[in-house]
Amino acid sequence: MKAGDLAAPYPTVRADADAAEAARLLTEHGRPGLIVVDEHDHPVAILPGSQVLRFLIPDYIQDDPALARVVDEAFIDEVCSALEQKTVKELLPKEKVPLPIVDPGDNLFEVAGVMAAAHSPLVAVVEGKDKTGPMIGAISLARLLGDLLPGRITDPS
Repeated sequence: MKAGDLAAPYPTVRADADAAEAARLLTEHGRPGLIVVDEHDHPVAILPGSQVLRFLIPDYIQDDPALARVVDEAFIDEVCSALEQKTVKELLPKEKVPLPIVDPGDNLFEVAGVMAAAHSPLVAVVEGKDKTGPMIGAISLARLLGDLLPGRITDPS
């Protein structure tokens, strides 16, 4: 099976889009992340849902989750409302990560390798050997594992 066989339409956002709207798009569709595209609809980044969560949760609580026990609803509302003043670009990881793009002709293990190297829950499938063509869809981690592992995992029950 090839990447082009697994690629499915996938929601995209622009870097200047409202971060709160992007978070809503994640939750409404149960997506593991979003593909950030440029003005030509070419993928430029992946915004994993975990990165949105990292933005929402203060560093000191990430460092010591037990501190979350002392926060109240007002604090949670304040933290979540901060998302409304941000753009998608401000939520993207600061460190440069490889953009997970694959060719429609790549096999499942090539897709898995790209996804694993980028620590990304999805990859964009882009036409052209130089991967500068149009995006034809995306492959999520769940979809990839579902096709990569059938028959290789036994039901523990």
